[in-house]
Amino acid sequence: MIIESLKSLYTRDLNKLKLEIESYQNEENLWKIDKNILNSAGNLTLHLVGNLSHFFGAVLGNSGYIRQRDLEFSLKDIPRTELIEKIEGTLEAVTSTLDKLSAEDLEKNYPLEPFGHPMTTEYFMIHLIGHLEYHLGQINYHRRLLDAE
Repeated sequence: MIIESLKSLYTRDLNKLKLEIESYQNEENLWKIDKNILNSAGNLTLHLVGNLSHFFGAVLGNSGYIRQRDLEFSLKDIPRTELIEKIEGTLEAVTSTLDKLSAEDLEKNYPLEPFGHPMTTEYFMIHLIGHLEYHLGQINYHRRLLDAE
């Protein structure tokens, strides 16, 4: 049951991320920063894609994905179509990984300790949903502020 719930939430939120990126009226605004806003929607999208592709695809799904976290924040002006393709690929990595897991797998410790201590796989996947939603909200505000100009 929890696996289906996780799949539903990740599908909902990654599709919402895709919709947010598609909804920017001016594609250049995806990469704008201003004053104390240091991360553009484009960079937050790259960060979310890298984060989920690593923690789901590479660690649990053995996808071979190699994360380059610094590039998630330093790359600029990636075309919107490419960002959308990356989101779609991430959704595929997340759902195909979840399809391979059992409820018992979720009760086991996650193979890495990103917080410096052991935690269950289920706990970490719930944490990653919160992380996705946090940045999704930032992207939504970023888009609405810039599109209002």
